[in-house]
Amino acid sequence: MGQFQVRTDLALETREKFQEDNVEIKGVRVEEERIPESGIKITNVFIETENGAKIMGKPKGSYITLEAPHMSEQDEDYHREISQELARVLERLLPKKEKPVAVLVAGLGNREVTPDALGPRVVDNMMITRHIIREFGKYAFGEDETNQISGIVPGVMAQTGMESMEILKGVIKETNPDCIIAIDALAARSTKRLGRTIQITDTGINPGSGVGNHRHGLNAGSLGVPVIAIGIPTVVDAATIVSDTMSNLIEAMSQSVHLKELGNSLHSLNQSEKQDLIRELLSPSLNTMFVTPKDIDESIKRLSFTVSEGLNLALGASVA
Repeated sequence: MGQFQVRTDLALETREKFQEDNVEIKGVRVEEERIPESGIKITNVFIETENGAKIMGKPKGSYITLEAPHMSEQDEDYHREISQELARVLERLLPKKEKPVAVLVAGLGNREVTPDALGPRVVDNMMITRHIIREFGKYAFGEDETNQISGIVPGVMAQTGMESMEILKGVIKETNPDCIIAIDALAARSTKRLGRTIQITDTGINPGSGVGNHRHGLNAGSLGVPVIAIGIPTVVDAATIVSDTMSNLIEAMSQSVHLKELGNSLHSLNQSEKQDLIRELLSPSLNTMFVTPKDIDESIKRLSFTVSEGLNLALGASVA
């Protein structure tokens, strides 16, 4: 669909799109795991070859997706289970070192725009330890080994006039962290995944890519240290809603006695013809729109606590 193609930051959704088209991608491996007690589904998408990376449009690496159907509900016990699963995944990706690690947590996004405020809110809720350890020593928390955790909210270019990468490079030079954990809001292809999905990857992140606002990538190549990215989809492209609505409408018409003939005619359109029809339905203004849930304020507040507690658990700085 050219400029009207559905945007998504989730590797899982990109993989699903190829499955819908019955396309098998060599060099991409998928593993699934379910947690029966909580209903959480963990999907690992491993992009292992350059061919797989080219087709998927994403760098080689691991893309781990946590899907929790009730994550949008205000259930503290359930969110605690999500935090624990997030911590378990993060522990596998963190650098393996004998001594404590120094971790810089970067909260990407615009604090003034609620759907984009996940990163800054997570950093606000983090247990920051670097300054205490530097002041009082490694036994400040009563333990032999405590990870040094620092945090930064670099803002967006419209606020600072600088790329997030430029700011982080300066911080890295001064603080010398072993690893960076970047948190950002994502765009999804499915409305069902808004606020219900967490993606963790060891390939870094391209801020703003999901909404067509490309910035310099934050990864090991550009920053010189490993970058783990955590994201939750908070917006969906308006084109997605048009596409999904059209599919549902065609299906409903095919089941109707009076509209069955028209529904079958539309159902017989090939993918290219359906894309042409959607292109005509989308005005230039609609194509640039992104939609977010009406309760996004409460959702971001709740999710930021869930992610920050998962980070605190993984880094050994939980205050629970």
